[in-house]
Amino acid sequence: MKFNLIFALLLSSFFACKKGENMPPGAENQLMFSFRFDKNQPRLNNIGQPATIPQGHATQTPGFHAMSVHYIELAPHALTQLGNGVILYKGAETDAGGSLAVDFDKALVAGENEVFTKINLKDVPPGTYEWVRVSVTYQNYDMKFNLKNVPLIGNLDDQTGTIASFVGFNTYLTQVIPKSKTLAVNAAKKQGFWAFETGFSAPYDAYNSVFSGEAPAGATTVVNPLFQTSPVPPGSCVVTGKFTEPLVITGNETGSVEVVLSFSVNNSFEWEDTNGNGQWDVYADDPSRNERVVDMGLRGLVPSW
Repeated sequence: MKFNLIFALLLSSFFACKKGENMPPGAENQLMFSFRFDKNQPRLNNIGQPATIPQGHATQTPGFHAMSVHYIELAPHALTQLGNGVILYKGAETDAGGSLAVDFDKALVAGENEVFTKINLKDVPPGTYEWVRVSVTYQNYDMKFNLKNVPLIGNLDDQTGTIASFVGFNTYLTQVIPKSKTLAVNAAKKQGFWAFETGFSAPYDAYNSVFSGEAPAGATTVVNPLFQTSPVPPGSCVVTGKFTEPLVITGNETGSVEVVLSFSVNNSFEWEDTNGNGQWDVYADDPSRNERVVDMGLRGLVPSW
């Protein structure tokens, strides 16, 4: 009995040593990226300055569920041009819609505090990185709205619905499911396309449906504090953020590293408030009166690790 126990321990130690010898140092260590949706983070404009709400507009802070990004790049310093840093992640693309677009059917989607993607640290060039660039493509969140002038019912105020918002340069969609209902698209959609699913409760739940729209071209906020030294293409959604402390990769890490991408969702949903009540109004009897969505861009990025 004693001999068998000693033999088992020796055998276990032997295979443990062999496993360690055959494994390159740091091979299992990962650089992981996760999201945070911060309603208290500063609300910034395109050049990274505090943003005010334009006269005649109103905003809401969405209740975020999930997000997808198409591109992640680390930049050593403020002069690093887009594409000249270390590109760690790029999602699938397709030309099925006639032009190059994000392939949403293959896109990764993650909620808050979930790992979106991870890269072997051995594949990340050693260096010191001060900035990160992230191309946001998809957001899913809840919004409050009023449905006005419903035939035989009147107004259904203070309702909740779910929005699927697409802010990437171009996204090919076969279908969109904001929450549970499906909207067939089968086309490429430019930045600003959205689909909204109503969330009426009983006895009106049978009337829940999905409708869609588009924000004006060029109206989506894309925060880039490096706009003077390292611009991003118009119509993209490459959000730029500076690490709270520079990310240092030595190549000799003894464990995994997690980068948290904290996005400002502070009043990030914006519309034209035609009646000045500060609420998003949709009209059942006349869709042409619906208050137009003008901005769904995230309002800043603070990466940390």
